[in-house]
Amino acid sequence: MLMFFSITFAVSIILTFICFWLPLMSPDTEKLSPYECGFDPHGSARLPYSMRFFLVAILFLLFDLEIALLLPTPWALQLPNPATTFIWASTLLILLTLGFIYEWLQGGLEWAE
Repeated sequence: MLMFFSITFAVSIILTFICFWLPLMSPDTEKLSPYECGFDPHGSARLPYSMRFFLVAILFLLFDLEIALLLPTPWALQLPNPATTFIWASTLLILLTLGFIYEWLQGGLEWAE
């Protein structure tokens, strides 16, 4: 075990020193500019995003997490009491469906105003 830790420590120290010494540090004006692509900016880079963009992103994450939560449901139905699993999965789906319908009716999913 000591041999394993010593080899791991030695390799990490060697790689750390290589990472600090290997790259060439010669920054030029193009690299130091905020726009490396070579184009001049047309407007401000600090324009605010629309709140609708964030709402759609949060809804995507919410439904993505729903899939992750419901993924073990088929295996959980093999447990001695599958009714509990079915009730919790159904409750989650009903709550998310009601929330989605509420957002839809409130106009939160309308992209154009």
